[in-house]
Amino acid sequence: MLSKKITTADLRKLPLRELFSLTASTPQGLTTEEARERAKVFGFNEFKRVKKVSPVILFLNYFKNPLIIILIVAAFISGLTGEIRSMAIILSMIFLSIILNFYQERKSDRAAEKIASRLAIKALLWRDGREQEIAVRDIVPGDIIVLAAGDIVPADGRLISANDFFLNEASLTGESLPNEKFSESNDVIFAGTNVVSGSASYLATNTGITTEFGQIAQSLIRPEPQNAFEKGINSFGFLIVRVIVLIVAVIFLINAIMHKGLFNSFLFALAVAVGVTPELLPMIMSINMAKGAAKMAKGGVLVKRLNSIPTFGSMDILATDKTGTLTEDRITLIQHVDIFGRESEEIFLSAYVNGYFETGIKSILDEAILAHKKLDLRGYEKIEELPYDFNRKRSSIVYGYGGRMILITKGAPEEIFKICANYQDGNQVHLMTSEVLSQAKKIYDALSSQGLRVLAIAEKEIFERKKQYPLSEENTLTLKGFMAFYDPPKVDVKATLEFMKEHGVAIKILTGDSPLVTKKICADIGLEVKGIITGEDLDLNRLTDEEIYKRVKDATICARLSPSQKEKIIIELKRNGSIVGYLGDGINDAPSLKAADVGISVDNAVDIARETADIILMKKGLEELMNGVIEGRKTFGNTMKYLLMGLSSNFGNMFSMIGASLFLPFFPMTAGQILLNNFIYDASQLSIPSDNVDPEYLKKPKHWNIKFIKKYMMVFGPISSLFDFLTFYVLYSLLHLSGGAFQAGWFVESLATQTLVIYVIRTQKLPFIESSPSRYLLATTLGAVGLAIIITLNRFGSFFGFEPLPFAALISIIGMVILYLVMVELVKQRFYKHISKEEAKIKI
Repeated sequence: MLSKKITTADLRKLPLRELFSLTASTPQGLTTEEARERAKVFGFNEFKRVKKVSPVILFLNYFKNPLIIILIVAAFISGLTGEIRSMAIILSMIFLSIILNFYQERKSDRAAEKIASRLAIKALLWRDGREQEIAVRDIVPGDIIVLAAGDIVPADGRLISANDFFLNEASLTGESLPNEKFSESNDVIFAGTNVVSGSASYLATNTGITTEFGQIAQSLIRPEPQNAFEKGINSFGFLIVRVIVLIVAVIFLINAIMHKGLFNSFLFALAVAVGVTPELLPMIMSINMAKGAAKMAKGGVLVKRLNSIPTFGSMDILATDKTGTLTEDRITLIQHVDIFGRESEEIFLSAYVNGYFETGIKSILDEAILAHKKLDLRGYEKIEELPYDFNRKRSSIVYGYGGRMILITKGAPEEIFKICANYQDGNQVHLMTSEVLSQAKKIYDALSSQGLRVLAIAEKEIFERKKQYPLSEENTLTLKGFMAFYDPPKVDVKATLEFMKEHGVAIKILTGDSPLVTKKICADIGLEVKGIITGEDLDLNRLTDEEIYKRVKDATICARLSPSQKEKIIIELKRNGSIVGYLGDGINDAPSLKAADVGISVDNAVDIARETADIILMKKGLEELMNGVIEGRKTFGNTMKYLLMGLSSNFGNMFSMIGASLFLPFFPMTAGQILLNNFIYDASQLSIPSDNVDPEYLKKPKHWNIKFIKKYMMVFGPISSLFDFLTFYVLYSLLHLSGGAFQAGWFVESLATQTLVIYVIRTQKLPFIESSPSRYLLATTLGAVGLAIIITLNRFGSFFGFEPLPFAALISIIGMVILYLVMVELVKQRFYKHISKEEAKIKI
């Protein structure tokens, strides 16, 4: 059996029978058992080696966090100096926090894996003597793979058979035009390329990282480009790190100068760093996104990349074709006319022959032609095919019948007009004149203005039989007539379009179709057309990026576009600040799906589109898509609740620590007490992903706004500190508490304020009166505060160094917590009232 990679040179020069021998395979392929054994040797057919990490290793990885490592070292130093209780407390809090993180993230990962398994790309191959669909990752050397138009080639190998087989090899060569491959020429095909038209079978010889594409992937391994949400998270992270380092350093220096001991001061400062770090952010995000993905899956929206969910919610432009989104995707042929508008069965016959013999993906127009009426083509011989490509926008078939050879071309009328030198009138062929061409264009425009999609048909006689005809053969054709198709507008799309408009998502139609057809469809469904441009208006070689953006920014319809023009439009919209989603399902859509912030495809799309997309719709439609957008906004909103709560309370606590270090002769809380406080607080926040989100919040796309976050921190952080200082004054100066009793009091007040403030922060409305939290959030937050009180009043509290709280202290704390929440609510109302217009759009 094959033990090493077969070189490309050997693949080309060795006889096929020798390749079968090297791979220990046969034309009937492998058995399941043989494939299973080979998988143990060659591994999965993946371009990146992904080792399965055991749960134990995953758990231990949590201990790599620098803060965790320092805390563990500090805990053991405490033990060596006789502080056994402190060591036990610190280690207990560390392990409980890690267990909590591990459990929740594993739960989220399993949910994501379940969805991913539904989206696995499969290939058709021979196993156990019959054709079967097998997951691409399970392909091994020696498999016999069957390919058809739209497939991604899953492994390197040698062609066994090929029928009008054209490959797009741009992923390897950069060449956008498809190349025809022949089995007789010992042609080799490579993983990562995709089939444009035709069919083939081939012997897989190299899989995974031994493929040419895999070798390139290994040498150029780089992370996926960050989407808008990930960039926002990173910006926030840098902000947090700078603030934490500064304030923690100040706390350590003050305590050291106040002669509270270098080690204890260091441990206290470190515990403060742990307490104020939003370490739950990754977990909250994971839970949020896993919950959103599960809910979206129930609605027929499958998520391939979890981080795309909040970006989905941030989307403010949806770029899409009209077919299946604005229309029913139920196309019927309703007219076949000559260039003078007269019904003609001969036009239908020509179109039928062209569509019947095409081996590429049958377009919806081809399917409509073949379904319109069945014709008997006995005696017709297909000789050659010039498949459709998105530059020519046409396809041709050379066929033989009755001793003659005819080339029939059908495609976009604008492109067909360019290659016609004659026209047909009845049975007569005449030289094309400008008057006749003008008449033909009028017929075309009249059909398009009725909302009909139109193909032009042209032909010429061929006098020399060739094995392969060049594209240049499409010249001096005779224009015959037109095929007109109707795709009815969706009945319920008006309500969905209104819903999109209300929720801040603009729609741009990027289509290869006629602008007149698209405009008529828009009029039928009530979609306002602000502007129309065509591919002719977007010369990518002549226009600058700024000029392209100016032309497309206000255009609702961008018609007669090539794939490269669609991609460029998306790139320019993104470059100018828009969050762009692109919905596509064809071979030509892959570049645009990759370029968009969120690539969206459908379950029955070609492999290359499904592989490139971030999100898969089980049903192509705007209503299903917008349900996903709303889930994305809920995910974004609940993530921001956690961040804003941390900014309003945790950072206030840091300033409080500075004040306490300056004026108190003891630590306001020990390191162990701070970690206990942090653990209870963290546990209470795990319910945030279940929280309700106000309908008003969902009305507009949500974007990251670091300027807003900084301003929020500067306003609400000091309020938290103000009430902490008030607590210090009441407990220390009025009630004369110190040591364990003081620490118990501030423990309760600190936990209550930073936990219960979520009720105020989670909404811009009046809490409970106009907007209520979920029952789960209510239970966990109230439970956390109740637990804090019980710990300080119970003997168990003495283990953490607490002393029982006097009743007067508890009542005072309750009063201050209520006063704090009222104050935050009042400031919140003024904050949102006077915030600048840009920030008032709630771009968080």
